[in-house]
Amino acid sequence: MEEKPNYHMSSAEFRQWGYKTIDWIADYLENVEKLPVLSQVEPGDIRAKLPNSPPQQGESFAEIFKDIDEIIVPGLTNWQSPNFFAFFPTGISAPSILGELLSAGLGVQGMLWATSPACTELETHVLDWLVDMLELPLHFKSSETGGGVIQDSASSASLVALVAAREQTTADISKLVAYTSTQAHSSIEKGFKIAGISSENLRLIEVDGNYAICPDALQQCIEQDIAAGLTPFYLAATVGTTSSNAIDPLPELGAIAQKYNIWFHVDGAMSGTAALCPEYRWIHQGLELADSYCFNPHKWMLTNFDCTCFYVRDRSKLTQSLSIVPEYLKNQASESGAVIDYRDWQIPLGRRFRSLKLWFVIRHYGIEGLQHYVRKHIALAQEFAEWVKSDSRFELAVNPPLNLVCFRHKGGDRINQTIVNSLNSSGKIYLISTKLDQKVTLRMSIGQATTEKLNVQQAWELICQIADAN
Repeated sequence: MEEKPNYHMSSAEFRQWGYKTIDWIADYLENVEKLPVLSQVEPGDIRAKLPNSPPQQGESFAEIFKDIDEIIVPGLTNWQSPNFFAFFPTGISAPSILGELLSAGLGVQGMLWATSPACTELETHVLDWLVDMLELPLHFKSSETGGGVIQDSASSASLVALVAAREQTTADISKLVAYTSTQAHSSIEKGFKIAGISSENLRLIEVDGNYAICPDALQQCIEQDIAAGLTPFYLAATVGTTSSNAIDPLPELGAIAQKYNIWFHVDGAMSGTAALCPEYRWIHQGLELADSYCFNPHKWMLTNFDCTCFYVRDRSKLTQSLSIVPEYLKNQASESGAVIDYRDWQIPLGRRFRSLKLWFVIRHYGIEGLQHYVRKHIALAQEFAEWVKSDSRFELAVNPPLNLVCFRHKGGDRINQTIVNSLNSSGKIYLISTKLDQKVTLRMSIGQATTEKLNVQQAWELICQIADAN
């Protein structure tokens, strides 16, 4: 009898290449500072090195790994570099990588409690831990009326909150209006498109001198919409906006939302992690008024992307909005009402075992270890801000509340854009610009896992050298 071919990697080969993969990752992280932070390739360079057709016969893993070094690495923007100061931190850690690896190895599909009870119950438990760790309102705990779930991103969290809010009203969808800041993340508007609501019905409310939403302007806009026969239904506030790290005034906004029976969603994004430290929990003052809240451990809590923690005050409003039960998903555990089926808390049906990596991170570092890194990054940012203030060529665009410093050269947009372009083309550091008050503004985001004071000092020295040359 002819022997059937076996194309699988053997257990011995898997161990061999598994060990080598871990070694490769460890070497990469040890040496990432030596690589250009922003990839220096041109558009199309990577694809030009790849064959036009896939292989007919399988290739050796040695050949595959060779191409990682020769093709893939040059095309990486190295987010784990200690000299990465762009966008937001994505500080990963060894425990998180191992948790991700274990999740991949288990191959669990956690759409229902029944499809892996450990996947669901660990997630519920870890999300409850975080309520205590950040001192969030108790109604976000699973033992109360609410509960938490891991979404892929804050974009998805704001979308499901929007859908839940939409389903609470009987008004015609064309009459629904929502509110957020001019500084809010673009995902809010994108969520509107996905949810079938016209972006014309999204009101962008003006901000104050610190770029936080103005409650009086919000109230006035709501009154005008009601007078015009429209139905206010959703308000999205931000704890740490992307452009300036602005903290919206949650107590005032929450009171307005309650007055008009509007769903109040709060996006903690990067900055929510700061509440691990008691001295920064002021950022969440007024959060007890929120119907939903999210923050991203995959930014500033040493956890690999993707991992957004999303909480709701009343989980029944969320699940009733998203639950559809075809015959093939019915099972005894779900019908008993004694379990959580997280498929009803998110847009897709399927879900990965994300809580493993978060569990590993919390257990490895402990609250004390995580607090250490938050305090360290904020201290570095505050020191950087002092350097800016002491240099007559530069100015702060706003006083930094946490770990993001927004600053600019007083010479105007041209020189600020020149500084950004020169920094990024050098490969030595990476940061981006935004516009505040219509002026090009540089963003120094400090929060990478291995960033030290020396990295921040070298960045400032390079910024000053470019300023001197221009």
